[in-house]
Amino acid sequence: MDAIIQIENVHKYFRGGIHALRGVSLEVGKGEVVVIVGPSGSGKSTLLRCINRLEQYEEGKIVVDGIPLDSAANINAVRQEVGMVFQSFNLFSHMRVIDNLTLAQRVVRKRPLEEAKAVGMDLLAKVGIPDKADAFPAQLSGGQQQRVAIARALAMNPKIMLFDEPTSALDPEMINEVLEVMLDLAREGMTMVVVSHEMGFSRAAATRVIFMDEGQIVEQGSATQIFGAPTQERTKAFLSKVLHH
Repeated sequence: MDAIIQIENVHKYFRGGIHALRGVSLEVGKGEVVVIVGPSGSGKSTLLRCINRLEQYEEGKIVVDGIPLDSAANINAVRQEVGMVFQSFNLFSHMRVIDNLTLAQRVVRKRPLEEAKAVGMDLLAKVGIPDKADAFPAQLSGGQQQRVAIARALAMNPKIMLFDEPTSALDPEMINEVLEVMLDLAREGMTMVVVSHEMGFSRAAATRVIFMDEGQIVEQGSATQIFGAPTQERTKAFLSKVLHH
């Protein structure tokens, strides 16, 4: 397996002595779709945020696409290769959708406006809202805003996409339109690390499901194995709560 993300014995502490990650090691191969599940406070989002160094970690090392996250220059280089989509859409509310999509392309990728716009329009078509280019975020539904956020991340041509509970802030009827876009990306071979409770997405797209609890990886395997025949008691207890909702 060609590992594009290598996480080695990473420890993370928060104030007040909270040991959020306890020696996590994980490799993600190119084109893999890894879904991380686990109870609230298990370290899932923290781990995800360490991959592009939005979160500092005290011990261990992380290498992304051959670049160790050990200097400011390297961290910036990695951030250019890694797209991230959060629970909240984080769009610039004072800017039209198309301007949200062209800003980083122009500033970071130094693309001329026309090229950046063309890329943006292509991606709006890809996420199913080509007619929303001139709208402001407040004029869109939550599902549409999240699809714009995905398009904005894709506009940078990332090698890896990180998703931190991308559907948890959405109304139920909008969840599928976002998951559909993510499924398409997975089918196209995008390397993805996804923190999500959406079992349907995991079953359809995950090459591997990881169960985390108390800052550690407790168990990992295929979606079929983790959801159907988990071996660890903690995994079983968590899933019995989640799957019976």
